[in-house]
Amino acid sequence: MQILAFGVQADEKPLIERAFGGHHGVRCLDVFLNEDTAPIAAGHEIISTSVNADLGAGVLELLAAGGTRMVAQRSTGFNNIDLDVAQRLGMTVARVSYYSPYSVAEFAWTLAMTVNRRIVRASTRTRDFDFRLDGLMGRDMHGRTAGVLGTGKIGEAFTRIARGFGMRLLGWDVAENPACRELGMTYVSKEQLLAESDLVTLHVPLMPQTQHLIDAAALKAMRDDAILVNSSRGGLIDTAALVAELREGRFTGVGLDVYEAEAGLFYVDRSLEAIEDDTLARLVTFPNVLVSSHQAYYTEDAVGQIVEATVTNVLDYRAGRRSENVLVPRS
Repeated sequence: MQILAFGVQADEKPLIERAFGGHHGVRCLDVFLNEDTAPIAAGHEIISTSVNADLGAGVLELLAAGGTRMVAQRSTGFNNIDLDVAQRLGMTVARVSYYSPYSVAEFAWTLAMTVNRRIVRASTRTRDFDFRLDGLMGRDMHGRTAGVLGTGKIGEAFTRIARGFGMRLLGWDVAENPACRELGMTYVSKEQLLAESDLVTLHVPLMPQTQHLIDAAALKAMRDDAILVNSSRGGLIDTAALVAELREGRFTGVGLDVYEAEAGLFYVDRSLEAIEDDTLARLVTFPNVLVSSHQAYYTEDAVGQIVEATVTNVLDYRAGRRSENVLVPRS
């Protein structure tokens, strides 16, 4: 049996081919799954998809018509999948429920410190042999307040690093994490966290309840000199509202590894094209904003764990087993 893998990055391909080699053949494609590319999957019972795949009703219908019966997504998030339609079509859907939380937490800190210490501006200057310090002043993190929205595994890993910086720790979540409590975190309301934090970082899943968790009101509640970091899902932030606040000169820095309309943009070279997304085009012009390409998870450790879990999901499907990774079980 050959498995078709969509949206495979060049660095990811050898890991996938090696992992599946002893079990099933795999064909890796660099194109992303959408209504235009779904017909490629015809005749493949099992496909594997990336986080930016379109697995809405239309695509799932096309896949089912072509004989696909199992979707193995190579990510934790699954907000791009219409699970109700998949169940109606009798398709099994699995994801990767866990991989290295340190990859994302460390990258979130990379974003925070990069905007705080003006690293991009400094690097650009020194390439031109401009060694002035004007405009490069940052702030110590020691003694300041870190607000962590979402204190699961990734939020906990971020909190451990924040504690190492000597920061005051505030947390918000639907359920408290005892490990974060032991690290010295105080759980407060979202409103208090936003009002008191020098650094706000997002580590919650995207679902209807968290869509635009950071909306216009939340942004206005934040300190004018705060740093905002999002390495979770783009839809957690109302980007248009964020642009409006940035135009007012607010925030020391904003680090975004995700963007709410990133599908069709991220993971593709658009450098020679006109970007039609006016919000994104405006966002990247602010000198205190850094946008990266949804790469927080992209370490050898995390991607290796994701690939291994995906192989296990496929083997479980073939054997009729069910694990915590299964979102829609085999019918």
